[in-house]
Amino acid sequence: MKEILTDDVGKTLFLLGNEAIARGALEAGLDLAASYPGTPSSEIGNTLADISREAGFYFEYSTNEKVATEVAIAAAVSGLRTMTFMKHVGLNVAADPFMTSAYTGVKGGFVLVTADDPSCHSSQNEQDNRHYARLANIPVFEPSTPDEARGMTRTAFDTSEELELPIMLRTTTRVSHMRGPVNTFNLGKRRGKGRFIKDLSRFITMPPVARKRHAWQLEQMEKAEAMAEGSEFNRTLDLGGSETGFVGSGAAVNYGLDVIKSAGIKCRMLKLGMSHPVPSELCRTFMESVDKVVVLEELEPFLETRLRSIAYENGIDVEIIGKLTGHFSRLHEYTPDTIKNGLGGLLGIEFPDNSLSPRSIPIPGRPPVLCPGCPHRHVYYAVKKVLKDNFDDAIFATDIGCYTLGIQPPLNAADFLLCMGSSVDAAGGFSQATDQTIMAFIGDSTFFHSGIHGLISAVYNGHRFVCTILDNRTTAMTGHQPNPGMGVDGMGNEAPEISIDKLVEACGVGHVRNVDPNDLSATINAYNEALAHEGVAVIIAVRPCALLEVRGKKSKGTFRTYWIDQEKCKKCGKCMNDLGCPAILADSEGNVSIKREHCLGCGYCVQVCPFDAILQEGST
Repeated sequence: MKEILTDDVGKTLFLLGNEAIARGALEAGLDLAASYPGTPSSEIGNTLADISREAGFYFEYSTNEKVATEVAIAAAVSGLRTMTFMKHVGLNVAADPFMTSAYTGVKGGFVLVTADDPSCHSSQNEQDNRHYARLANIPVFEPSTPDEARGMTRTAFDTSEELELPIMLRTTTRVSHMRGPVNTFNLGKRRGKGRFIKDLSRFITMPPVARKRHAWQLEQMEKAEAMAEGSEFNRTLDLGGSETGFVGSGAAVNYGLDVIKSAGIKCRMLKLGMSHPVPSELCRTFMESVDKVVVLEELEPFLETRLRSIAYENGIDVEIIGKLTGHFSRLHEYTPDTIKNGLGGLLGIEFPDNSLSPRSIPIPGRPPVLCPGCPHRHVYYAVKKVLKDNFDDAIFATDIGCYTLGIQPPLNAADFLLCMGSSVDAAGGFSQATDQTIMAFIGDSTFFHSGIHGLISAVYNGHRFVCTILDNRTTAMTGHQPNPGMGVDGMGNEAPEISIDKLVEACGVGHVRNVDPNDLSATINAYNEALAHEGVAVIIAVRPCALLEVRGKKSKGTFRTYWIDQEKCKKCGKCMNDLGCPAILADSEGNVSIKREHCLGCGYCVQVCPFDAILQEGST
């Protein structure tokens, strides 16, 4: 049995925040989970997928976050305990059902985990999804540690069932990916199968129904605030002083405590783990007990705005310091240094010279790059060869995935990006707005997620561009999760393999070609034909992710790297300057070599070298 499935009470596990969320769901008696993978939430799905069959609950990777949310809500209104989880921008995709589910409510517990990403470690924006919870008017829990993530997940299911409302569990990157001790409670009993009881006055949200359900929902949120007042996750910490108070949530609390303890600050802290609805009475009492309040929260002044309102409503004369006073930024994640700089001279304290921030130690930068042997690089190289002098004038609409890294030189094949699926939709807009050559790039998983409807629209509206579907046989960037084109589901069961070719043809595309991107000549020919086509042309570049391919070769004993014959090499630099494979490097004297420990054995560089100087290991 896997350790995370232990039924021992009081056992300590050392888990990631995301793994702790999975554990909390197990303790709550999880029946069903559905997701679309997205960092920083990915490990929740990886963990649940790995244990689903052994634990006996249903798990699926849905085609996108909207589908996942609707699957989970349907099971929840049937009386089961369900969960969906996604990165913060995934909630934009799921927003439609999410908003209305607050009106219909649920029968079993339903928890939606949003993993926000301050500082954009793996995302295109820094949105704060607590605002979504306020917009939908549902409760929010914000853990600061893995053990809190476990406990809050478990409590969130109970709260959801008691209020019959969806619950948001909001994490951030550092909480999702920090590792810490987690104390186990007993595993919950699963319900297995539910039963949907028809109720047209609740579950068919026509206007007359929705108006009444809105009133019900507001009543439930009044109950939620009463629960927040007594929540074990909303508590005051006595840190030796009564003049200064800190109010915080999430990862910012951890950094605040680091600074407070390091600098010997005497204060009190109100830690809000159930952060919406804000417990007004608890906050009022806390603010009346101190002279000034410092608010610690990442991204938006969500708590700070509410605290100011409570102070005003109750005539509390207290100084509230935060983002709205300019002491802290609405940009990026917090560090101890962020808090030290924000406090500045406010407290009359000299902070130690030694920095508390891990970023104070200078380390070499390592920008993200396509892996050696990545088939996406080979596609971009071929496109660059085909377009030649027209390359700089062409528009490259890219998408969310590994291939976004085509922006890096020497490929330079990314000009515009909004969100999942935007490459296809934007390509249509560019084709109508300009006379430039338009190239769209989208991955196989992203195509299933949100590329299909854009392709239909492009054909229907007579757009003209070349769309490349980069089918590397997996959802690579988030950790090699399955997608509908792979023939396996999220629980590891054999599944129908959905044909991208047939989907594209069914969308009405008149020119569809499959190509192996490792075959340079065939790929060049395919692009020349596609560019000559009137209308939308689609090239499906099929080659497994290099990391998966090399694992297969190593298991079969067929893996071979490549090397450069220095006698044949003319130091022309094409392999480096045109292809840009990170396994190929030059020394200070201009001698080019392939680093064996980095080479993944794709052999594409052999086709690039004009002097036949690159050979496979074992050949001369």
